[in-house]
Amino acid sequence: MKKLKIGLVGCGGIANNKHMPALSKLSDKCEMVAFCDIIVERAEKAAKEYGTPDAKVYTDYTELLANPDVDVVHVLTPNVAHRPITVAAFEAGKHVMCEKPMAHTSADAQAMLDAWRKSGKKFTIGYQNRFRPEVQMLHQCCENDELGEIYFAKAHAIRRRAVPTWGVFPNKALQGGGPLIDIGTHALDMTLWMMNNYEPVSVTGQVFYKLGNLKQATEGNMFGPWDPETYEVEDSAFGMIKFKNGAAIQLEASWALNVQTSREASTTLCGTKAGAEVYSGMSFPNNKLIINRGHNGMLTDEEICGAGNVAYFEGGLGEEPGLAEARQWLDAIANDGEPLVKPEQAFKVTQILEAIYESSATGKEVVLG
Repeated sequence: MKKLKIGLVGCGGIANNKHMPALSKLSDKCEMVAFCDIIVERAEKAAKEYGTPDAKVYTDYTELLANPDVDVVHVLTPNVAHRPITVAAFEAGKHVMCEKPMAHTSADAQAMLDAWRKSGKKFTIGYQNRFRPEVQMLHQCCENDELGEIYFAKAHAIRRRAVPTWGVFPNKALQGGGPLIDIGTHALDMTLWMMNNYEPVSVTGQVFYKLGNLKQATEGNMFGPWDPETYEVEDSAFGMIKFKNGAAIQLEASWALNVQTSREASTTLCGTKAGAEVYSGMSFPNNKLIINRGHNGMLTDEEICGAGNVAYFEGGLGEEPGLAEARQWLDAIANDGEPLVKPEQAFKVTQILEAIYESSATGKEVVLG
């Protein structure tokens, strides 16, 4: 089988921690032939470590897209650059894997959808938490109707103190937001996927800028103190999402919040037959799935444990999520299959997150069309 030739736009943290290591383990399926970054040294380093002997290095993504050898493009840039690069990649006839979130606005996400539909190529978004073994198991339970109708859920993305201190994370102009768009996006994607409910009708939200600019709040941060003078994004955000069928999701996201327990990339599901809790994050050395239900006249908790850690990405039963994601993505291209994460689903995540920011800014409920 012909190997797929991958070009990567953006050679920063997510490229080095997730995409390039995963793709390098799938050398029977692909090879990395082109690397682009506005900091040329990063692209050169990535090419040397992960690329083919004749891998090309660029600082202009349009030159990478013009390379006829490139079959697939991974867009691994700050959020605001996702739309122009993705649209251009489809216009150049490439398959596209774009890191989460799909975009920082629903208008940008819609433009990406439109370009994809015209292209006839494959498209997915990097929500690798779907590939964690306990998450996969819970999704199977939901598909088998073991929880019944899921009418209420919570999407958890809470860190007590884990503000990223590198890259462009605190830069609103480049990221579009803070923990809501960064880690809240994972928790919301997971919860929507479990419920298989992509018909939101209204959103109410509140976004807080309380701790980011306080010097004393930087104490004890997992990644060391951040600079409160240059911190521009929210430190926490909360939303209530209502759906066409009457269901609701409560979303919580923070990088810095005065709570005891840190819990992220997690979900709580309340169904008519049973409930479920996924626990993951800094307060949980092992990822856990607990199904709660009534059985033989008693209330029971069924626990499934797998090794895990905060955010990215250690331990777990079975294949590491980033590797499983890359494998499924490449197989979908090679075999003309469907990626697990569909772009229409990722669009709804972006639409909801944008509505939370809008609701907080206006003080009003946002009705979705």
